[in-house]
Amino acid sequence: MPSALPAGEPAPRDGSLPGSALRALGGSPFGLYVHVPFCRVRCGYCDFNTYTAEELGGGVSRTTYVDQAVAEVRLARGVLGEAHPPVETVFLGGGTPTLLPADHLGRLLRVVDEELGLAPGAEVTTEANPDSVDLAYLEQLREAGYNRISFGMQSVVPHVLATLDRTHDPERVPEVVAAARTAGFDQVSLDLIYGTPGESTADWARSVEAALACAPDHVSAYSLIVEEGTALARRVKRGELPMPDEDDLADKYLAADDLLVAAGLDWYEVSNWARDDAAWCRHNVGYWTGADWWGIGPGAHSHVGGVRWWNVKHPAAYGDRTVAGASPAHAREVLDEETRRVERVLLEVRIREGLPGDVLDGAGRAAVPDLVARGLVEAEPWEREDRVALTRQGRLLADLVVRDLLP
Repeated sequence: MPSALPAGEPAPRDGSLPGSALRALGGSPFGLYVHVPFCRVRCGYCDFNTYTAEELGGGVSRTTYVDQAVAEVRLARGVLGEAHPPVETVFLGGGTPTLLPADHLGRLLRVVDEELGLAPGAEVTTEANPDSVDLAYLEQLREAGYNRISFGMQSVVPHVLATLDRTHDPERVPEVVAAARTAGFDQVSLDLIYGTPGESTADWARSVEAALACAPDHVSAYSLIVEEGTALARRVKRGELPMPDEDDLADKYLAADDLLVAAGLDWYEVSNWARDDAAWCRHNVGYWTGADWWGIGPGAHSHVGGVRWWNVKHPAAYGDRTVAGASPAHAREVLDEETRRVERVLLEVRIREGLPGDVLDGAGRAAVPDLVARGLVEAEPWEREDRVALTRQGRLLADLVVRDLLP
């Protein structure tokens, strides 16, 4: 089952925020994340807060979920007040958002616009499995205002998909990408996973090349992580599958980078490549740069003005609270300045522009020349612009770089 929520401190039943958080609104971009916790099949590697119909049992229905999410949007409007900034990005993740009817997703976006206001040119993304949409569905989403879609491709190799418990037909991927283009989506992204037990170097290259053949605007490539409590972790523990090998993961990352860059996609975050700056996922950039966002849905996390909170996990508990007009927040924490600084180091060092040097303390700054000498941090941005920007080798060892910057 998915991992437990952190403890934190009790969250107010009405969802109210400290005045300091509300006064900070507008100082950074504001986004909305909507978690849709439903899946047809639980993938063996996944530890997200998602549920199949069998796991949910009775008392929870996909047909009423958008009503509950709408209730939380309206709660957010009341909490944030008149001075709230417009929503610059909306991201539906899961789970599989596109298991819900297209008109439900359209209604949700309409209420977001009515209650909070979508900024001109807002980026509106939904994740989708290749087998969960067709042209008619995508046309409805585009007409409703969705302009970016991210397909969970993962691999095109049947035995790799089987190990991951992915059930879609890899032949569907180019079909749905073409359908998204026909429907008028501005941006199409593909997600890949490398390092699955049994995946050869040739298997991985085949998957990257198949993704590039679809001419996506954006590609995310993540190394497989064996999360405690998942079916995959249990198989590894029983000796049925080996743990991913770190050297193999590094080789596959470099191979992907070679292929993606040769095809005209440049990295802008360690695990993300895009055709140009306009194809960056602006919603995720907000996460990496400490922007504000409200997370809608069971288990969703939010951050506004230095206050972070997270909702109750189970869809039934979430539905009970939202229907009653109460906040679904389970707990929260008010971040002190040092915690916020540390999180900036953890996240901003991973993006192409790098981390401003003034975020580092004295010990962190003192570590940078050695990181430059070891070929992990670019010399020129540090010496001329006071920025810590990773080299290609540094991307492979980003966690090590962070440890040195936060001694």
